[in-house]
Amino acid sequence: MKLELGTIEIKKVVLSQKEKIEKGILFIDPAKIKELVLSDDRLKSCEIEIAIPGESIRITPVKDVIEPRCKVDSSMGIFPGVINKVDIVGSGRTHALKGCGVMTVGKIVGFQEGIVDMQGPGSELTPFSQLIEICLVLKPQDGLSPHLYEEAVRFAGLKVADYIGKFGENVEPDKIDIFETLPLLEQIQQYPKLPKVGYVYMLQTQGLLHDTYVYGTDAKHIVPTILYPTEVMDGAIISGNCVSACDKNTTYHHLNNPVIADLYKKHGKELNFLGVIVTNETVYLQDKHRSSDFVAKLSEYLGLDGVIISQEGFGNPDTDLIMNCKKVEEKGIKTVIVTDEYAGRDGASQSLADADKLATAVVTGGNANETIRLPKMERLIGQLDDVDVIAGGFDGSLKEDGSIEVEIQAITGATNELGFNKMSAKGI
Repeated sequence: MKLELGTIEIKKVVLSQKEKIEKGILFIDPAKIKELVLSDDRLKSCEIEIAIPGESIRITPVKDVIEPRCKVDSSMGIFPGVINKVDIVGSGRTHALKGCGVMTVGKIVGFQEGIVDMQGPGSELTPFSQLIEICLVLKPQDGLSPHLYEEAVRFAGLKVADYIGKFGENVEPDKIDIFETLPLLEQIQQYPKLPKVGYVYMLQTQGLLHDTYVYGTDAKHIVPTILYPTEVMDGAIISGNCVSACDKNTTYHHLNNPVIADLYKKHGKELNFLGVIVTNETVYLQDKHRSSDFVAKLSEYLGLDGVIISQEGFGNPDTDLIMNCKKVEEKGIKTVIVTDEYAGRDGASQSLADADKLATAVVTGGNANETIRLPKMERLIGQLDDVDVIAGGFDGSLKEDGSIEVEIQAITGATNELGFNKMSAKGI
């Protein structure tokens, strides 16, 4: 598959009756966006607010972030099987509006949503403080169940990102990057002397609002399968989960997966990047055995020499991570695992809930239990009602002066396990 990814740099977002992109300025009509969002009768209200990097703004509770994109000269659409028909994406031309994001804001579960500060120490821990955020502040109809509310909010963000993304369809991109992966035998033959490397992409699928979707299918119901890397880059995987904010993969993360990006940079130079194995993180032991067996089988079937395995979440999924690592290593294939840590606020506790002597190469996104003091911001988008109970918060997190003391677990993207963050660790 060959994907041309055109980048349109967005430097400013303006609320207007106009709808266009001109000289790096994105003009959006809030009335039309509200009409689109509220066509879903499960939602009572939608307020649109713009958050600018560097301004004194706090956004919480954050649900998802999506990068606006569109397919160009194609009958297919972004986010297939969800808001567009089921087509195999990953080829042709796609335009991405870089520098901005559609952020859905509103209480879903209440304890597993996040905080994004646009300035101050908290902003240094999240990549989303660097984007112009188009915030959709959403409220459900009275009595709506959490599952239906989550779905309505998820669809709202995707629909708006799709709608805004189409403004860039006829805009000349600032740059175009080309990514290509050939059918397996051709790809192996193209660089026969380079080590064959694959990527095992673990997706949060534990249910109870811990879901991820592949071509619109809840990934808890799949057995591990193979995707072209460009399919992931083109919207085949979306977030639908409410796990701890620090290490959940938003839809923005899936579209801009840095593991895939880095493997492509080294493709044809240091390694031969053959593809992506997507797998789930299930609840029951039997399902974990099944999925990890498939991961090892597919890694062997592809003839891989090395594998990168990234996790999503922590605790129960640590078992899936270590099972995948161990079984792939036992096939004679070298592995590197990418995770984060919950080592206690003093950093002295065991970092993962599981371990194995074959897990010898580990990249960490940092210790999510580390605490931070977030100063009061001048402007709030959303609400502070749940700061004391979100994952990483505690009784007394919200201080009388308006500041917040929390574990960095509460900051969206702080210890992301794709490496889409600034936290790490080193031996001393």
